[in-house]
Amino acid sequence: MDRRSFVKATGVAGIAGLAGCSGGPSGGSAESTETTSQYGGGDGTETTAAETTASSPTAHIGMVYATGGLGDGSFNDQAQQGALQAEEELGVSFNEAQPEQVSEFSTFQQQFAQSTDPVYDLICCIGFLQADAVTQTAGSYPDQNLMIVDSVVDAPNVASYTFKEHEGSYLAGLMASMLTTRDYSAAGGSTAGDSTSVGFVGGVESDLIKKFQAGYEAGVKAGDEDVEVLVNYVGGFNDVAGGREAATAMYNSGADIVYHASGNTGTGVFQAAQEQGKFAIGVDRDQSITKPSYSDVILGSMVKRVDTAVYNSIESVVNDNFPGGTAVSLGLKDEGVALVYGDQLGSEIPQDVKDEIATARDSIIAGDISVPSSPQ
Repeated sequence: MDRRSFVKATGVAGIAGLAGCSGGPSGGSAESTETTSQYGGGDGTETTAAETTASSPTAHIGMVYATGGLGDGSFNDQAQQGALQAEEELGVSFNEAQPEQVSEFSTFQQQFAQSTDPVYDLICCIGFLQADAVTQTAGSYPDQNLMIVDSVVDAPNVASYTFKEHEGSYLAGLMASMLTTRDYSAAGGSTAGDSTSVGFVGGVESDLIKKFQAGYEAGVKAGDEDVEVLVNYVGGFNDVAGGREAATAMYNSGADIVYHASGNTGTGVFQAAQEQGKFAIGVDRDQSITKPSYSDVILGSMVKRVDTAVYNSIESVVNDNFPGGTAVSLGLKDEGVALVYGDQLGSEIPQDVKDEIATARDSIIAGDISVPSSPQ
């Protein structure tokens, strides 16, 4: 079981029973999941830096991803990068579970917690929707270390990692506002100088995703008070068709730049941008790299270093100083979030826009600009 397995949830009836479970989520009826070679392990086997990692791992890690799964080019893939880095640099072994429904979070977490071969030193729970399940699992298994990304769970055996998404989103909004109010054309998209709106597509409407919206809106207003932000919450993080429909409606209403915080739903936003000859802004990872077929319309991405949170938590377990009961929040100052320019379009963004964004970043870090974390 020190070989990584990719597990796709098929419901409680379709996976190994919990009683006497050993080995974590690797029930015989579970389907293997493919990811691209960029994210590693597409053949369902462990890729290790040294044979000693497979024979005697320094720690066993369980990964429970957010709904939407691997291959999103965004949130889950970024989390996996942290585990892959820990695998290579720290010699850990990790197994992965990909729930399809929120109701499956608890099942997978408890399977890892009940495993006796191997015993998991840490369970990484990716996404705020896992908070209730983590609270339950932490209470039922007080000796099990868990970490959660994007939520705070107050338990002595849980380390919580959150981000100041509103700070990075402010920079995305400033860029959108400055570009939408001028005539700008590059690669597959263009803006009209008389545009008075930009868009924001969210996944599940929640306090977390509203932080992205709040920062984006504040940045847009800082660029031009007269630019309106059109907002649509699709209701899920794996609804490509919904993202495409929401963004298309915004483009048709006059918006020429749409920022998304919606996981794989954002792929639909990129599709709509290409179809309409407009622009989009990605999230969590540099999506001009992870979604290269859309790089001609991705101005930039608000990256969130979920990989750093995952790696740091694993490293703490390896070093026997796991920070259970604590919460860490990473912002621009900590390089936990950042605005990165698109791989194809970055060189085409006007220098005065980049200079203004750099100044705003410094001002936020210095405390001269206070970015709201909820929509005003």
